Amino acid sequence: MMRLVTMAGATVGGWLGWDIGQPGGTGMAFALSSAGTLAGVVLGWWLVRRYLE
Repeated sequence: MMRLVTMAGATVGGWLGWDIGQPGGTGMAFALSSAGTLAGVVLGWWLVRRYLE
């Protein structure tokens, strides 16, 4: 379950970061996508640890 939730968090976080950063160019989109991916993984991990274990 941990892998599934963290993967979903990474996907959504990366997509949101890319979407927010796209008006600033590809470099900005890549940077925000990376940050969003990390935030999604951490949030997914936290949710599983808090509510599913």
